[in-house]
Amino acid sequence: MIMIQKLDKDFGMIFEINNNCKFFLMKYFVLFFTFFLFASCSSIRVFADHDSSIDFSKYTTFAFFKPEIDQVKISDLDKRRILKAIDAEMSIKGLSKSETPDLLIGFTTKAKEQIYINNQNNWGWGFNPWFWGSNFNSVSTRTEGTLFVNIIDAATKQLVWQGKGKGGLQENYKDRDKRIALFVQSIISNYPPTE
Repeated sequence: MIMIQKLDKDFGMIFEINNNCKFFLMKYFVLFFTFFLFASCSSIRVFADHDSSIDFSKYTTFAFFKPEIDQVKISDLDKRRILKAIDAEMSIKGLSKSETPDLLIGFTTKAKEQIYINNQNNWGWGFNPWFWGSNFNSVSTRTEGTLFVNIIDAATKQLVWQGKGKGGLQENYKDRDKRIALFVQSIISNYPPTE
């Protein structure tokens, strides 16, 4: 049973709840808060595509595709972070760097500024001295970045796999190493493709 007592203390109303209900409400509050926390973090949406006629188990070595990487218009620090993260993820997948690679790995990036306009019209019942209601507009921006990881067969020079990750970016992100590593890990988790 939930008993509600009106008390004029700090917040005007205090709810008195028995122990079973407290546990029930607390459990769902924690689940909701955890879900909200993960959902509110800048999530990374991932997509991968591949050539279905390729046997990816034959690839054991890789090298970075310098001509593609040199064209990317991001800082050299971020390039090194991405290369380091790709190297680590490919090593986890069992591939090693080589001077005569089976695969060439490159990447490209794209950034898009999203502008959000929130228009709030405060109409409703009650007294309003301005009669027409108050309007409040707020504008916010967010940069959404896309990282493409391209895997090319070194012998044929054909793209055999491409992974794409989209997510929110901030130039002043506190731990860029971890954020970039998470982007790359999320993308490369789809390599090699499974049918």
